[in-house]
Formats: sequence, C-alpha cells, structure tokens
Amino acid sequence: MKDSAAPIGLPFMKMHGAGNDFVVIDSRGGGAVMTAGLARALGDRNRGVGFDQLAEITDAEGADFGLVFWNSDGTQAGACGNATRCVADYVMQGLAADRVSLTTARGGLRAERLADGRVAVNMGQPQLDWQSIPLAEAVDTLHLPLPGDPVAVGMGNPHCVHFVPDAEAMDLATLGPRIENDPLFPQRTNVEFASLISPCRLRMRVWERGTGITLACGSGACATAVAAHLRGMIGTRVAIEVDGGLLEVDWRDDGVWLTGPVARVFDGVLSPDYVAAHR
Repeated sequence: MKDSAAPIGLPFMKMHGAGNDFVVIDSRGGGAVMTAGLARALGDRNRGVGFDQLAEITDAEGADFGLVFWNSDGTQAGACGNATRCVADYVMQGLAADRVSLTTARGGLRAERLADGRVAVNMGQPQLDWQSIPLAEAVDTLHLPLPGDPVAVGMGNPHCVHFVPDAEAMDLATLGPRIENDPLFPQRTNVEFASLISPCRLRMRVWERGTGITLACGSGACATAVAAHLRGMIGTRVAIEVDGGLLEVDWRDDGVWLTGPVARVFDGVLSPDYVAAHR
C-alpha cells in the first residue's frame, strides 16, 4: 500500500528548440528551488537528466512569468533564447493565449506563437559597447584584438562571433574553451563560428560557456545576425542553419526577434532523495 505521507518529488519537463535541450522546472507559487549543486547534478547526462541549460519558471510582478537560467556547470546564464521560446509556448498553452510577457536578467521580454506553430521571442536590443558586453578593456568590439578578427556582441550574455569560410571545418572542442576563457572576457563568453551562405542565410556552430558544444544557441544566433549585419554581410533578417535545425533572426526597431521550432519531449519527477542529496 502506498504511503500517503511519503515525500513528493520535484516535477520537471524536458524540452528542446532546434536540438538545444532544456530541463524546465515550474516554481511558480512556491518559490525558487534551484541551487548550483542541483543544477550541476541534473546537467550530468549519465547521473542526472542532462541539458544544455536549465530554465526555472518563477512568478514575476508585472509579467506573465519570470525565468532564471542555469548552465550545466552550475553557473547562471543571463539569457537563453531557445529555452525562452520553449517555456513561452508552455505558458501560452496554459493561458490559452498566443502572446505572453516575461522577465529575465535581461529585463522584460515578449513572446508570441505564429500560425505555423513556431514561437518567436523579442530578445531586446543588442549590447554593443565594451562595458555592457562586458569586456575587460576598451577595444573596438567590431574587430576584437584576437585571432580571427571576431566581433563581440552582448545579448544578455557575452558572445564572440567569428566569420570563417567554412564553419564545419572549425575545431570547436579545442577552440571553444580557449576563447571562452580568454582574459578579454571577465564573465567568459559564448563562442560562435559562422560562414555566409547567401545574403539572407548563415551557417553557425557554437560553443556555449559553462556547457560546451550545443546543437543550437538562440542568443548566439541573435548575436551572429547582429555581428553579420554590422559587418555589412547581411540585412536585418536572416535564416541561420545550426546543427539542430533552422532559426530565424529579425533585428527590428523594437529588438532582435528569434523564431524557431519548440518541442516538449517528456515530463518526469525527480525523487526526493535525489533532490535532497544535491541541494
């Protein structure tokens, strides 16, 4: 017979946007539950659940919900475009709405569901001055003093975007951590390598700080589109091929919009013992 007094576990969802995968925990109404230790444990793909980022849904004054993002190494991230789109879809379904407002460390954002089922989020305006990205010193952010002549762009988190003839040929496993931890980036950085396919299409691969190689990165796609436009390579709207699928970025007057697919893969419950052991 089931013990009615047994402790209740922690529910979660597994979601992904273009292969960028997330654990999502809904803490609304009960207060935040995540810690760095629990995030690290859950991020382990062998002993936990595994994710590129973890998104915790929180209550938010003046918005439909709030979001806090965690990397698999237990550090927090200021932005995660694909996780934001996935969670926005989940919240919109619960509200029977096609538009929602949310807050992150980036500030207030808006998301909406398109007629084809894809979800778009306004990621806000890019941060282009060296202090806001941030960088360790005043340099030309369009031409960083690093090998490969990369561009620095902030999208709520720092990005170092390299334009190369063939993104497929880049050794992300070697170059990614080296650039992520360069002294020019006091908060470390995400690292993108992109090649131009046409004036309205880019191929991008990414190394995410605190996580490693991922199949997609929403804020990275936004940063890459902004950098390519500022370099005069593309217009303000572009399709970006990532390892996990296709994302679209549109830099409008009100911010950088990211659009792509979302998927809710499965729901689960973390055992009380597992949660208690890793808090």
